[in-house]
Amino acid sequence: MASSKPSLLPQLGIVSATALVVSNMIGTGIFTTTGFLAGQLGTPRLVLWSWVVGAIAAFLGAVCYSELGMNFPSSGGEYVYLTKAFGPTWGFMTGWVSFFAGFSAPIAAAALAFSSYLGHFDPRFRTENARILAGSGEWTLQFGWPQVAACTLVAVFTILNVVGLQRAARVQNVLTAVKVAVLLAFVGLAFAVGHGDTANFSQTAVRDVPTPLAAQFAISLFWIYVAYSGWNAATYVAEELRQPARTLPFALAIGTAIVAVLYIALNVVFIYSAPLADLKGRLAVGAFAASRLFGSQVAGTFSALMALSLMATVNAMVTIGPRVYYAMAKNGAFPSAAARVHPKWHTPVVAIVAQAICTMLLTMTPFPQLVVYIGFTLNVFAVMSVASLFKLRRRPGWQKLRIVSFCYPLIPSLFLAVGVWMIFYGVQLKPYISLAAVVTVATGALFYHARWRPRPEPISPVETYSRRPGPV
Repeated sequence: MASSKPSLLPQLGIVSATALVVSNMIGTGIFTTTGFLAGQLGTPRLVLWSWVVGAIAAFLGAVCYSELGMNFPSSGGEYVYLTKAFGPTWGFMTGWVSFFAGFSAPIAAAALAFSSYLGHFDPRFRTENARILAGSGEWTLQFGWPQVAACTLVAVFTILNVVGLQRAARVQNVLTAVKVAVLLAFVGLAFAVGHGDTANFSQTAVRDVPTPLAAQFAISLFWIYVAYSGWNAATYVAEELRQPARTLPFALAIGTAIVAVLYIALNVVFIYSAPLADLKGRLAVGAFAASRLFGSQVAGTFSALMALSLMATVNAMVTIGPRVYYAMAKNGAFPSAAARVHPKWHTPVVAIVAQAICTMLLTMTPFPQLVVYIGFTLNVFAVMSVASLFKLRRRPGWQKLRIVSFCYPLIPSLFLAVGVWMIFYGVQLKPYISLAAVVTVATGALFYHARWRPRPEPISPVETYSRRPGPV
């Protein structure tokens, strides 16, 4: 007898899944990171190389996750993979971390970046103009017009996602198309009519950190990691993909490749627009580059379009995150309310709203500390997920992706080498932020053992879906 309990439906095709990957990747990082890298690395060559290394790592990760997703086409991403490879405790902790550092914090960062681009039109919305409520130095709680704008944006997309995935996906497809078109136009017009200078590529900037370059390059990769994070986006909605074994690898590979090319091209444009010394410390670096290339009037148009692009990022992450909590709750590893699916809209309403509340609170955190915390924490679990391939590939019936098998274990080993290098220097040079990440993980472990023991439900390789999907 068929169950009458509402469930998620396989509704997304390759276009929608790829749009989720692209929108989830293109956002906070590319619109904010280069200004900070300028002061950390000091030379255009190292800034560009950091984006190239990040692109390679993201593509290697996407390839490895494609194989994992083919074999476990269930919503939840790393939660599913680590549960099957290392047990329910690690699965729970990656889901717990995803709630805070994987989605709520990145959504908060993207929403704050959106506010900073609004600051081109009204200085009150710039993040530096928020009022400090408590703390000092790097560790403060802030609130003001930037937080109001950020929270309003989160609320709008939360409501959109509550009332149905198809509506959110259609909006996402449109916003993604606008985002890619804006960035392509920005790159093309920069070299066609922009007032840039190729001499900027040979001009250095005075570094504002004393860390040796090799170590700083690893720390700077946390910023890059956040910029590229999202290459695994489609794995979180695998249960809602049509033909996941085929759709997932295509969406991850195509989406990651598109973003990598755009990112490197955009950074070339940023450096072409102004000397690295002028880019130092700029949060809304895209708006600043546009003003130098095209003048203030045209820069206003690009600032508005870049703010629109950040809206696509927020919507993508608001869509994806609750699917992780839903998958955990279905398995008894999270409060059962997160698994409730609305009978009419077929969306995990409680999970979506809980994420929104956490996100709004995190908008009060300073932007730079938020980014490093996100990068460090997510890198740890991405490393563990890729490492799980070494164990899971020995299982009978495992489907092996041809590109991963090529020169195996070269591809996962390269990804792990970069990730471990980042963790090593992160612990050494950012001990307090590393400690915050450890506390997040440890708190998850305590909650798991104290309250949420999972009801094991088998997450079988290559599940078959018989439900008829609707078009998206």
